[in-house]
Amino acid sequence: MYIFQMTLIMPLRQSIEQFHCSRYLVRVKANEMGNIFWFRRDLRLEDNAGLYHALRNGEPVQCVFIFDKHILDKLKKDDPRVSFIHRELNRLNSELKEFGSSLRSYYGKPEKIWKEIINDFSLKAVFTNRDYEPYAKKRDEQVQTLLKKSGIQFHTFKDHIIFEKEEVCKDDGLPYTVFTPYKKKWLAKLDTRTKNRKSYFLYPYPTLKYSSAFAKSNFEILNLDEMGFEENSLAIPSKEVKQSIVKKYDQQRNFPAISGTTKLGIHFRFGTISIREKAQKARKLNETYLSELIWRDFYSQILDAFPHVEEGAFRSKYDAVEWRDNEEDFEKWCKGNTGYPMVDAGMRELNATGYMHNRVRMIVASFLTKHLLIHWSWGEAYFAEKLLDFDLASNSGGWQWASGSGTDAAPYFRIFNPTSQMQKFDKNKEYIKKWIPEFGSDAYPEPMVDHKFARERCLNAYKTALNNQS
Repeated sequence: MYIFQMTLIMPLRQSIEQFHCSRYLVRVKANEMGNIFWFRRDLRLEDNAGLYHALRNGEPVQCVFIFDKHILDKLKKDDPRVSFIHRELNRLNSELKEFGSSLRSYYGKPEKIWKEIINDFSLKAVFTNRDYEPYAKKRDEQVQTLLKKSGIQFHTFKDHIIFEKEEVCKDDGLPYTVFTPYKKKWLAKLDTRTKNRKSYFLYPYPTLKYSSAFAKSNFEILNLDEMGFEENSLAIPSKEVKQSIVKKYDQQRNFPAISGTTKLGIHFRFGTISIREKAQKARKLNETYLSELIWRDFYSQILDAFPHVEEGAFRSKYDAVEWRDNEEDFEKWCKGNTGYPMVDAGMRELNATGYMHNRVRMIVASFLTKHLLIHWSWGEAYFAEKLLDFDLASNSGGWQWASGSGTDAAPYFRIFNPTSQMQKFDKNKEYIKKWIPEFGSDAYPEPMVDHKFARERCLNAYKTALNNQS
């Protein structure tokens, strides 16, 4: 499941007359041609690569967003991510109106919406930022083909990552599949100098320097109920993060009871913040935090180069493991009733807030795949449904890492002990007690499986599968 490669659209031909309808008022000049910038996972005006190039092009630019039915039809009607995107689009629209422009929103299947746009407006070109997920790549190929038939150019740009796969690769041109050498090459690439500017890859795009190119319009964003959705008031982590959190990230990031991580995942996912700005700050403040941002690039290039990891193991031999896939066990895991406090606290945090601490994500993933021998895709799908910051590349990469079947994965015989993890990272039980009020009472269940037994069962299952292939 993909969460929002959404789309924005900019109306171009603007007429001398004014016309009114219940949704908007717009001025259109009959024969004037212009360009469109299509917003997707880049919901900001500042330091936006594709928008910068669109505005610099010299033609009037109308901004557009498409609520994609291919994606939305798979979501619950009160999905908090839809509400978040809707709020961010209204914010964007308000910002555009300060320049006498606006954002036009559409609801439907992109291939049909673009046919409407081509018929309604006289376009020269469409600008957008690249997305590397399989569905997004297929969608963009279809749109590009459609536009080309009408003589309309389609320009895409790198924006939500620092480096694409061709930019950081092995000497033979093949993509890295191990993180450490990838990181080393990534950092070396970052230090490339151009004239007198170091790290130009982190240099921000001065988008609003060309704000006069925004097309004059006055659209309003579609209401949620027009698309069959409801407002969800689930709290969204702020994109304003204290500098002290980043400075101490390496010291505090593993302790879920304290505010030691940025919780910026949802903002990176939907582009409400700039990766270049955050990487620049991380480079100055904390090497460990910068490494976390490099992991985002790593998993993105893995998905781009090896799209089969969306549904299958990177290391296909691990598909031969005889998974138990017990639905009752899975239900206990989902609800946080496994009898292992660190696992249960994490799942309850996820269910209540749409967020789970990074250390705890590894623990719950290891427990599901190795203690319960449930296929990693079950957990990946549950996270995709619940996580505010769900990102296909990172989610798939993380789950396969935990199961031992992915790139640069933890070896299959590395099995987290949930109890020792709790003792190490939540020794005072602050995190546990916050999310499990019945902890320590008879109401809290006994462990659903013995750790030693589960460990041996897992090792045997993995060994058998791998040995049968040798």
